Formats: sequence, C-alpha cells, structure tokens
Amino acid sequence: MAEQIAKLNFLKIAPRKVRALAGIIRGLSVNEAEAQLLVQRRRPAKSLLKLLRSAVSNAKNNQKISIESLYIKTIMVDGGPMLKRFLPRARGMATPIQKKLSHVTIVLAEKANQKANRFTMVVKKKAKKPLKDSKPGRKDKETKKEVGEEKAVKPQRQKPGFFQKAFSRKSGMDK
Repeated sequence: MAEQIAKLNFLKIAPRKVRALAGIIRGLSVNEAEAQLLVQRRRPAKSLLKLLRSAVSNAKNNQKISIESLYIKTIMVDGGPMLKRFLPRARGMATPIQKKLSHVTIVLAEKANQKANRFTMVVKKKAKKPLKDSKPGRKDKETKKEVGEEKAVKPQRQKPGFFQKAFSRKSGMDK
C-alpha cells in the first residue's frame, strides 16, 4: 500500500482549534474530507483544505495513485513554538500572551475496496469580469465607429437620482 505524507509547519492557529477539525476528517476518503472542509466555517478549514489538496496532487503526480482510492489514514496536529508577548495592564503590570502555532501532518493511504464517491468535486475556474465604465460619457470599444459599421450606437444615459445629485462632488441641486 502506497502512502503519501504532507506537512504544514508553523500554522498560526492554536493546536486545540486545528485538532477539532482534524478529528472530523480523520479516516474519511479524500473526496468526503474535502467536502467536509469546504462547508466548515472555522478558520483552520482553509489551511487544512490546502494541505489536503497538496497531498492529493503529490500522490497523483509523484506516485501515480488514483484519487478515488485515497483516504486519510492519519492526521496529527502537534504544538509548535509559542510566541510570547505581554499585554500592559493597570498599575504597571503586564499579562503574558501566548500566541500558539501548530504543526500538521497528514498521511494519505490507498484503500483497495473503497466505496463509490458520494460527491464530485468541481473547482470552478475564475472568469474575468468585464471592466466597468468609470465615466458615463466615455464610449466603449463596441460603441466606437468601426470600418465596416456605418453609425455608432451611443449608450443611453440614465438621469441621476436624488442621492447622486445631492452628494456628488459638483452638486446638481442648483440646476
């Protein structure tokens, strides 16, 4: 059985908070674990998801393991070093603050008799949004007169509302 290990060191989240999420995904198939992490609203979910996807892509590219047969064998969250800071208090005293860090290790293994996936992960590619017209009087590329086009179509200007008149830089209330 092939295994793939991935590590995330010096994560700036306390180990106790990361362990709560690690317990949820321990033993699950990769697809189910990814689905669980996608719906979690806690802060460590994003980092654990990134680590899981990194381990999956390493297993796929380096060891040629199919993704459908992978599951999370172990996930360990260990405490990292603490950043020690102080908070000033009354009467010249100070209270210590411990900013805890975590080391996360995830081990993926291959399972021969894996159940069929309940979820299909679809990662949407980001599409570029069209640029908005910053000035209403400016013409777009489509409205400019082109060689084959006889007459350019001007965009219809809407009348500004009350708030745009009242709070614009050059107030239109005096018109």
